[in-house]
Amino acid sequence: MHTIGVLGLGIIGEPWAGRYQAAGRLAGTWNRTAKANVPQWKATAAEVAAAADVTHIVVADPPAVSSVLDAILPVLGPGKAVVQSSTIDPESAAACEARVLHTGAMYVESPFTGSKPAAESGTMVFFMGGDVAALDAVEPLLALVSETRFRLPTVRQAAALKLAMNLNIAGQMQALCESLTLARRAGIDDEFYFRALAKNVSNSGLARLKEGKLKTRDFAPQFSVKHMHKDMRLAEATGGIRMPLLETVRACLARAEVQGMGDDDFSSLIRLLSRD
Repeated sequence: MHTIGVLGLGIIGEPWAGRYQAAGRLAGTWNRTAKANVPQWKATAAEVAAAADVTHIVVADPPAVSSVLDAILPVLGPGKAVVQSSTIDPESAAACEARVLHTGAMYVESPFTGSKPAAESGTMVFFMGGDVAALDAVEPLLALVSETRFRLPTVRQAAALKLAMNLNIAGQMQALCESLTLARRAGIDDEFYFRALAKNVSNSGLARLKEGKLKTRDFAPQFSVKHMHKDMRLAEATGGIRMPLLETVRACLARAEVQGMGDDDFSSLIRLLSRD
């Protein structure tokens, strides 16, 4: 497995394509909305899959992944592999695996943790699920865009772990927004708040990542409201039990999307608190 193509050139896929290109491994790129300026652009997803040993998919949701597979399955077969990095639910991951394996190609479910800065710096964390031989075959290529790769026995587990991670992140974000808002209403400035938080056990990588955005009210997307909302819908359907925090966070994300914030970074949830 020497070459790779990227299907989906959003805020994650485009930086990945750039890193694969810099390493001399990029065989093709495609996006539903044309981005012909991206290296190795192809007119169709099938052309990318035909040109590449590994096809790396990073699109919006389960229907989008299924649509991409419809396009590329005819050109897959032995000697090819698909790495599916979109955040989808375990049932969809298993269905995708079955479709790809039927062609004789290999399949790896590999959702990730890390937003736009991590994509640009190559410090993503992948949760790789699938057959060991398939994981071994694609991991050297995924190492070009990631810092850490966790292996799980099944594609279902990989998809579930990603949803679990995003639930934790979404809950932390809502708590951070409420905590900062409480401090602001007491007349505590943001600089002082974050200095104190840095010495508190509740400080986190998420707080450090979003500190600048919250201080400056810069909500350009690193990870959008609409995508986090989609992930929480999938998590709710996957969990099998009532999860009160998940219900609360999903409701906040839904409200933000209704109010036109879908394309903003999910740290923009803090804006809802000023509207109450």
